[in-house]
Amino acid sequence: MNFIDKLNGAIAENQSLLFVGLDPNPEIMPSSYTSSDIMAGLWDWLKFIISETCDKVCAYKPTLGFYQALGAPGLELLHQTLTIIPPHIPIILDAKHSDLNTSTIFARTVFASWGVDAITLNPYAGQDQVAPFLLYPGKAVFVLCCTSNPAALTFQQYPTNSTELPLYLQVAKESKNWGTPEQLGLEVGTTKPDVFARIRTVAPERIILARSIWAEGCDLSKILAAGLTTSGDGMLIPVPQDILAHSDLSKQVQSLQEEVVKARTEIIRDASSCSVWFPDVCFLNQHPHQDLILQLYDIGCIMFGKFVQASGATFPYYIDLRKIISNPQIFNQVISAYEEILKTLKFDRLAGIPYGSLPTATGLSLRLHCPMIFPRKEVKAHGTRKVIEGNFHPGETVVVVDDILISGKSAMEGAEKLKSAGLNVRDIVVLIDHEQGVKDRLQENGYHGHAVLRLSEIIETLYQAGRINEEQFTAFTEG
Repeated sequence: MNFIDKLNGAIAENQSLLFVGLDPNPEIMPSSYTSSDIMAGLWDWLKFIISETCDKVCAYKPTLGFYQALGAPGLELLHQTLTIIPPHIPIILDAKHSDLNTSTIFARTVFASWGVDAITLNPYAGQDQVAPFLLYPGKAVFVLCCTSNPAALTFQQYPTNSTELPLYLQVAKESKNWGTPEQLGLEVGTTKPDVFARIRTVAPERIILARSIWAEGCDLSKILAAGLTTSGDGMLIPVPQDILAHSDLSKQVQSLQEEVVKARTEIIRDASSCSVWFPDVCFLNQHPHQDLILQLYDIGCIMFGKFVQASGATFPYYIDLRKIISNPQIFNQVISAYEEILKTLKFDRLAGIPYGSLPTATGLSLRLHCPMIFPRKEVKAHGTRKVIEGNFHPGETVVVVDDILISGKSAMEGAEKLKSAGLNVRDIVVLIDHEQGVKDRLQENGYHGHAVLRLSEIIETLYQAGRINEEQFTAFTEG
């Protein structure tokens, strides 16, 4: 089972967003466990913590540094501890690993040998530091985004007098390009709700591993309101270290669990309606789909970095349109944009290309009151073994709806399947045209391509709006 499924399963089963740090720190170990054999005392204490909390938390987080500080016996203690954590509860190894030279072998050790589910990493070396850990399917990383250490403010808040984002927000923004929300989350240590709020705005779909929130006067409800998503999730809350020494640990964690559940319920209730996006820029020469372009970027459909495409080519950006269906406001705009083009064409039926464009084709079918069909991506070896799903009559004209034209291969393969069933296909309509001659390739094969947006229009609009910097803009234009 992968990390995200395991985490969600534990959250649902225990109704908890709490995690416990399993840190063998002799300085806070209860006196009842103190003996001549310190390792035996730490082992008994860790067993007690797990037994008292395994039905009340969603994750465990052993800190590697504490075990390493105890030498070889400490690493043996870590291995023992990992074996007694219930298998359905994910393990996040707090390592803050930051050495490029050892990343590949360390990733293999923690994921393949130790069997942990996720790890914390220091992002200072950039994407190269994180990449070896993302090679393991189903595993996850948490990038250190912000720490509560006062001495770190000089770095994290830099630049202080600038229109640019401070460094900790740049980390949140840039690291989104390194992995999917299922692969990469953010570790955030702060007592300030506004810091959580700013990070949540920059990274709305990332899991936040909260740290160091339990200062005197902590307002848990404000921190949760700032850090949780509108669905009441996306944030993991630490159990305070000081209560791990209590003999009534189970009762203490239960009380905290109830407090979190109450605050979470209020947040979900307040956010029961869909969020609404409003434009925050104004151009003299505004693109007709300016707001749509900015929204696609803001919800993470358009990302910048180094991304390997299905073809094997590396692009300085990645487009993931599957998120659109989770935002009714944007989805409605996308449907309307397709509709403007489709109203100029003549056809009898719509055909969506599996799997990405099927929701869009369905929405258009309802909007235009036009019957829909789709060519199967693969033909089943059982049942009717149909190539085309839905009702149609040979000789009818079908317009193909797809999401993005990169090479045109998937759209043309779908169109050929439709034609093999006696249907006529002249037009292919997409949301985004990757350009680089793809429409010409369609024309050479007998199809007329139409696109709501060209990639160059998107990049230019994002650059003018300040969503991307000059380096990102140049990487595209020179590519």
